[in-house]
Amino acid sequence: MLHKVVTIPASGRCFSEQPIDSRKKRRVAGYARVSTDNPEQLTSYESQVKYYTSYINGRSDWEFAGMYTDEGISATNTKHRSGFKKMVSDALAGKIDLIVTKSVSRFARNTVDSLTTVRKLKEKGIEIYFEKENIWTLDSKGELLITIMSSLAQEESRSISENVKWGKRKRFAEGKGSLAYSHFLGYERGPNGAMVINRKEAEVVKMIYRLYLTGRSFYAIADELMKREILAPAGGAKWHPSTIQSILKNEKYKGDSLLQKKFVVDFLSKRMKKNEGEIPQYYVENDHEAIISPEVFDLVQTEMKKRHSCRRGRYSGVNLFSSKIRCGDCGSWFGSKVWHSNDKYRKVIFQCNKKFKNDCHTPTISEDEIKDFFVLAAGKILDNKEEVICNIKVLLDCVDDLSEKIRQAETVVEQKLEEIQRYVAYNSQVALDQAEYQKNYEALVGKYEEAKGEYDKLQEVAAKKSNRRQELIKFIATLEQADQVISFEPGLWTLLVDHLTVYRKDDVRFTFKDGTEIKVGE
Repeated sequence: MLHKVVTIPASGRCFSEQPIDSRKKRRVAGYARVSTDNPEQLTSYESQVKYYTSYINGRSDWEFAGMYTDEGISATNTKHRSGFKKMVSDALAGKIDLIVTKSVSRFARNTVDSLTTVRKLKEKGIEIYFEKENIWTLDSKGELLITIMSSLAQEESRSISENVKWGKRKRFAEGKGSLAYSHFLGYERGPNGAMVINRKEAEVVKMIYRLYLTGRSFYAIADELMKREILAPAGGAKWHPSTIQSILKNEKYKGDSLLQKKFVVDFLSKRMKKNEGEIPQYYVENDHEAIISPEVFDLVQTEMKKRHSCRRGRYSGVNLFSSKIRCGDCGSWFGSKVWHSNDKYRKVIFQCNKKFKNDCHTPTISEDEIKDFFVLAAGKILDNKEEVICNIKVLLDCVDDLSEKIRQAETVVEQKLEEIQRYVAYNSQVALDQAEYQKNYEALVGKYEEAKGEYDKLQEVAAKKSNRRQELIKFIATLEQADQVISFEPGLWTLLVDHLTVYRKDDVRFTFKDGTEIKVGE
């Protein structure tokens, strides 16, 4: 018996229920995108929108379903492309049958994103037409061509990214940087892109440095600026302590520039990372006009280090006296307490934070008493200020200059490093016993690390001496300008006093920043 095969013609399309001979118009949307917002690219963007709107409306078998656009956005991923995401969402919701776009590179430069989107739409019977490459994604050859073209587009994007990165790093090496002026307080773009001081904003910067040197914390300064209704760098009303810290640590305010603080990890994610030694940095001295003098800037850095390392527990900048008063019995710091907080006898006093834990017998001390004791102690300093200034100048002259020792230590470090490099190169050229080689190599590395340790210690000591020198110079300048102290002056307190130690009410000892100790009391 012979088999008989009867062919039943297809009545519908592969990916939809639409009949083959259907005369229903296809709903077609256009997609246009440009990567940057410069004038030339904007012209290209407008041209794409106008062209595809006209092109779709010019087809009798197509029905215009809208124009989706992304302006000034990169295509290396689709995460932030709102127009693109809205188009895909509408297509999957059944509002679009065909998407027309200029090229694969306009659609996406990331192979994974491109193929994922194409396949997702293809499963719903939605086609994409790339005009430049003449690719229809429902065509049998479509996915292969898409893969090839997307990979080429991604490689092009990588190449462009590398070229841009090379150009930026070359500019950094030449001492040329860039700045986000809209988010940077105190400077604005001048002729030829130079940094020019914004005088109004510069006063805010000076205020921040001044408040910090008078004992305020990052939190207290932020609160003070908000009370004064001063806008933050980005234009908002909210000031964050981290913003204050960033301003106080930024070398640009003293006229220098540290370039390449951050870098892009890879061209696809465009994720920024803090440069922690992965790539070179460049420090440019006297790059532009300073808002803060180098001496004041260095004093602030010293004060930050002191608050971070020398205070027990978190530094408090609630008022001028926070983290300034030490207990004579146990050495802990005094903290502020409020007595009678809800009545007319309200009073702020200071007492040892570990008074009860350590059974300390040091008395409480009020703000008024601290002020009165300071007037007495400062008066004694000023009565003999000529002698004090003379002694400090002698002390400054006797401070060792470590620059020559540092240079010698640096030379030793370089020599040890060269020895290691020569030995490694020798091992690559001559067949040595590797166990012996490893032993000798580790010995050389040990000597290098020892030399490097000595060099680092000298650098640290030199930095401390430099900071101490600046502190003493500022102390002299304050004394020279100060007259007789009649009443408490916050500025003198901040600039003269390192701390005071309370033993008893009749034994309060002020330690000034030059090391002088003055005893006062009732």
